Amino acid sequence: MRHAQNLPFRYPEQPAPEAFTDAEAAVDRLQHIYETATAFLIAEFSRATAKGRPDTRIRAFYPEIRITTSTFAKADSRLSFGHVPEPGTYATTVTRPDLFRNYLVQQIGLLMKTHGVPVSIGPSDTPIPVHFAVAGQPDLSVPQEGALDFLLRDVFDVPDLNTTNDDIVNGTRLTNADGSRPLAPFTAQRVDYSLARLSHYTATAAEHFQNHVLFTNYQFYVEEFEAFARAQLADPASGYTSFVATGNVEITDARAPLPAVAKLPQMPTYHLKRPGGQGITLVNIGVGPSNAKTATDHIAVLRPHAWLMVGHCAGLRNSQSLGDFVLAHAYLREDKVLDDDLPVWVPIPALAEIQIALQEALAQITQLEGYELKRIMRTGTVATLDNRNWELRDQSGPVQRLSQSRAIALDMESATIAANGFRFRVPYGTLLCVSDKPLHGELKLPGMATEFYKTQVSRHLKIGVRAMELLRDMPLERIHSRKLRSFEETAFL
Repeated sequence: MRHAQNLPFRYPEQPAPEAFTDAEAAVDRLQHIYETATAFLIAEFSRATAKGRPDTRIRAFYPEIRITTSTFAKADSRLSFGHVPEPGTYATTVTRPDLFRNYLVQQIGLLMKTHGVPVSIGPSDTPIPVHFAVAGQPDLSVPQEGALDFLLRDVFDVPDLNTTNDDIVNGTRLTNADGSRPLAPFTAQRVDYSLARLSHYTATAAEHFQNHVLFTNYQFYVEEFEAFARAQLADPASGYTSFVATGNVEITDARAPLPAVAKLPQMPTYHLKRPGGQGITLVNIGVGPSNAKTATDHIAVLRPHAWLMVGHCAGLRNSQSLGDFVLAHAYLREDKVLDDDLPVWVPIPALAEIQIALQEALAQITQLEGYELKRIMRTGTVATLDNRNWELRDQSGPVQRLSQSRAIALDMESATIAANGFRFRVPYGTLLCVSDKPLHGELKLPGMATEFYKTQVSRHLKIGVRAMELLRDMPLERIHSRKLRSFEETAFL
């Protein structure tokens, strides 16, 4: 038998690169190339698992968007996206054009309008790993190493960490391997990797995720979200069309039952849907910065318009009461999970559009305004630590840092979510609810906690939802502002 490296390659028939001046037609071509490539890989993989090792190596490529500009003419600077910074060639690989169709049409259309040049659509030189090609096939799965009578990587391409990383968003890679510059924040393999992980962690398909994402750290919020969703489905004027629960169970009738789940995923996720993805997704990330980073690392590839943290925190001031709200305008980062990707010296600014939406939502739901609103809400620094039981150790070090930072609240997720929003250019914000005051002898004990949950969770959840509805009505160019863009930015959001 010939050595695997000496076997010839077999490819699907795919069109040569072609210039397009219509965004819809360009995305149609992206979809044709992608579907042809994945159908070829699926068929060849099915044949190989049934009949044994092929006599060739099997390869297909992701589609690619490429644009070349030759002028230094200044683009419309009112937008922070939709244009390249200077003359040159820019390119990105693309996966799942069906899932990202609206996004791709929008971003390609802006490029064409801004620069007045066509985009080129064709196959890239980045192979599609067979794992990602068969991911959407319920009757197919890639077996463990040794289960087949041949080594998978001898015949098919497998995930490659050289093209599955965050070098673009981290600002450590300014050029592609062929000398072109990145057009989008994520490569196709990086997106495919996250789509697979999202399905694993949340037990819902990427197709259900909405453009506005709420994160929480307690299951109580999930129960309130379902109750809120059913009320919206019962109201024909709400604009919401369906509710999706763990396991991709989707209901459109407010009275429809949701079957009990035998085993919840690591991050139970629920979607209240509207046309165009303009609904709200709620993710229960649980407790801890690692989960917060994991969730946001993967949801970021879906390019949501905003994500907010609505969870519980420890109040650090004696003047606070249980049930008070904390609107974060700064973050003390001691979560440690993002230090290698985003150094702690990088400031994480508050975003005015998010802050205003959260405060307005709070006022609307509580029916309090001005000075009266200050009675239940504090604005200040939120500290995020990686040690849930920090108060059981010598408190002098942490307490001194908390005091110096002027922190008014402490949790284990908010700064991580905000920092990853900053890193991934996803607008972010935080509205927490004080559930205990460990520095002042008010610990979260069972009886106290139960009463707190009964009275505050429903209101808190509704505030988060209302804030998202206010942001939904905001123009994209306003919420995706320059505050999240660097010197060298990709044209695509």
